[in-house]
Amino acid sequence: MRVGILGAGQLGRMLALAGYPLGIDCLFLGGDRNSPAGQVSRILEGGLDDNAQLDALAAQSDVVTFEFENVPAEALKRAAAGAPVHPSVDALAAGQDRLQEKRLLRNAGIPTAPYVAVSETADLRRAESELGWPQVLKARRLGYDGKSQRIVHSAAELAAAWSELNRVPSIAEGWVRFERELSLIGVRGAGGQTAFYPLSENVHTQGILSTTVAPYQDPQLQRTAEAWLKNLMERFDYRGVLTVEFFHTEAGLVANEIAPRVHNSGHWTIEGAETSQFENHLRGVLGLPLGSTATRGHAAMLNLIGRMPDPTAVLSIPGAHLHDYGKTPRPGRKLGHCTLLRSRREDVEAALETLKSATP
Repeated sequence: MRVGILGAGQLGRMLALAGYPLGIDCLFLGGDRNSPAGQVSRILEGGLDDNAQLDALAAQSDVVTFEFENVPAEALKRAAAGAPVHPSVDALAAGQDRLQEKRLLRNAGIPTAPYVAVSETADLRRAESELGWPQVLKARRLGYDGKSQRIVHSAAELAAAWSELNRVPSIAEGWVRFERELSLIGVRGAGGQTAFYPLSENVHTQGILSTTVAPYQDPQLQRTAEAWLKNLMERFDYRGVLTVEFFHTEAGLVANEIAPRVHNSGHWTIEGAETSQFENHLRGVLGLPLGSTATRGHAAMLNLIGRMPDPTAVLSIPGAHLHDYGKTPRPGRKLGHCTLLRSRREDVEAALETLKSATP
């Protein structure tokens, strides 16, 4: 079995590594031999706008998927002419435009932050009137890890922020006062069967995920989030992994973003679950039975950003696992992650603090 994958970053790398034990081969397009995926798997060198390579990828694959949501929809449509594509182009498009994303969530009965679409100067005045302060201004497309976003506290700051974003189509969101950030990862198979991992609790620093601890045990929130995620999956006849990020507020869950792919907040599943999100994504898109999402205890994940730690310092911590993506270090760049497992949540949180002190 071969899965063609658009994109060749660290998520693709982890998909390839999850596939090998099952005899699944991954073939990539969108990078070179030095990219994280290219270091561990075969890669067709070229861009995602290279029609000849897109055709070659589809011709050599049983199914085509993608490892990041900013894949051009036209590339996915081109690949779909030669092989089944999962998740669908429609699911990809829903996660690429923040305005479409908000409308999708609202139509599915899932609460979101109040928002105003911004495409002209008059919309800034509407945002001021309807949303109050502070607000978050986000470009509708191509923003991730806090990029193309600005927190603003006045009309003057809002206008300046939109100018900084080059006045591209944007969305202004009212500020959500939350207690914590959570995410839910689910997977859907060919026959409509679904499986869900437990809610994960996430901490972001400057828009980039810093730590995740799982499971976040709240049965009512878990049931609510699973019902919402299942609804979204059924709307797209989805196959593969889908993630929704939430704010947990006094009133309950408020959806922030969807990600139609394997997700950074699910890296803990490699060591912390019976079946990782990466293996389950491959199972889902290939039509194989889904694996158990049961946890092996309490897990924590620490993203390694900008610099890699001394491996000896990390691996001297009992139960620590180090994942190096093979990237060249630079400020703000995700270079790897570490995970920890313990039988109790308080123990894994304490071990996470020890791990933080061992990393730059």
